[in-house]
Amino acid sequence: MRAMIDLRSDTITRPTPAMLAAMSSAPLGDDVLGDDPTVIALERRCAALAGKEAAVFVPSGTMANLIAISVHTRPGDEVVLHEHAHPFLYEAGGASAYAGAQLRTVAGPRGVMTPDALMAAIRPYGDPHFPRSRLLCLEDTHNRGGGKIQPLENTDKLCAIARSAGMATHLDGARVLNAVVASGEPLERRARDFDTVSFCFSKGLGCPAGSILCGPKDAIAEGRRVRKRLGGAMRQAGVLAGAALHALEHHVARLEEDHRRARETAMGLMIDGFQIEMPETNILQVDVPDAPAFVERLREHGVSCFAIGPGRLRLVFHLDVGDEAVDGVIRAFGAARKG
Repeated sequence: MRAMIDLRSDTITRPTPAMLAAMSSAPLGDDVLGDDPTVIALERRCAALAGKEAAVFVPSGTMANLIAISVHTRPGDEVVLHEHAHPFLYEAGGASAYAGAQLRTVAGPRGVMTPDALMAAIRPYGDPHFPRSRLLCLEDTHNRGGGKIQPLENTDKLCAIARSAGMATHLDGARVLNAVVASGEPLERRARDFDTVSFCFSKGLGCPAGSILCGPKDAIAEGRRVRKRLGGAMRQAGVLAGAALHALEHHVARLEEDHRRARETAMGLMIDGFQIEMPETNILQVDVPDAPAFVERLREHGVSCFAIGPGRLRLVFHLDVGDEAVDGVIRAFGAARKG
């Protein structure tokens, strides 16, 4: 049987043998009681990387975003974010269901919001007819933007506008370490103007689960309370934190390998006539006719991916695919186009 090149997401990776060893040897305690030494070590390391005072370990990026929204808003407040942002599209309405926050979406190319668009979206201050604009949420890299890196100059302007309007800021950095590696800008710089920042261990870093939320001590203390309310407090969570610490040590620099394979695949497909926006990181989007049908034909030729629209596919390169995947994907696309 032909081995499938699985590019549905970078969440499908399996722990490496070295990661499993780190998990099995991690010192354990009870994180709910605050004494798991591996979780404590992970939270301190991530807070330092992000340039924040504190951090809290959570099961998923979705929960990290929901905690941040809950901490920064009150029921009836409004969160301003891109129309293709993850909390708006892919988090099951959690912001409204649990935090009572309303989401106000803004358009922009490849997930990038312009300063003018943000200013137009902010509600007039003090008008009782409107919800209060309380939180700006940006996503870096932007999933639906094809792994787009948020331009720092633009991000600085957006955060300054939000601050002048009395809004808090949150960076949904599920794949922000991809942005760090590709841009050369450290996480502390990319997160500098945000009150809170989250990032995932279960995507490009190859862990089985886990995300982190970093921010001021008071916000993170409140975040722990919200985590408990949501059922996200775990006991011997050091097993997962051990995987995350291993990934931070061994799997960050190698993200460039995923970026390179995405670029090489894109160049090969463009030579074959496919319409593509050159990827900046590990996510490649390809325009095809009748994307759902094309997905099925690709599977017949050994490639698995997702359709993200009637005429667009998403391929995500990750730890579990090597250089051989590049030629395999290019061949599969050629064969699938022929039917």
